[in-house]
Amino acid sequence: MRVTIAHNRTLPDVKAIVDRSIDDAFKGIAAVGPVQVLDAQKSWVDNTMTFSLTAKAAFLSTPIKGTVLVTDIEVTIDADLGLFGKLLPEDKAKLALETQIRGLLT
Repeated sequence: MRVTIAHNRTLPDVKAIVDRSIDDAFKGIAAVGPVQVLDAQKSWVDNTMTFSLTAKAAFLSTPIKGTVLVTDIEVTIDADLGLFGKLLPEDKAKLALETQIRGLLT
């Protein structure tokens, strides 16, 4: 799943927002009923954040991983939702992610 969102903030501001929003997303996944977040990790190299975690719900366990590229004019999120990507309609997941990030950037 790929989502690209335009912004008009400074690069350091956007990177800080993205960093916090990924932390919030990790917490948000864990708050959704019986879903456990295991091995959550993120790291930055220049303007690209790499993130990963394992989401576990009952007998289902799936890796979620991706990257976030921050440029002077946009944020591009590439995420592989694993098995959850097959359970959630992609257009709804994209819209939710885009709405959340756009709200943080305004």
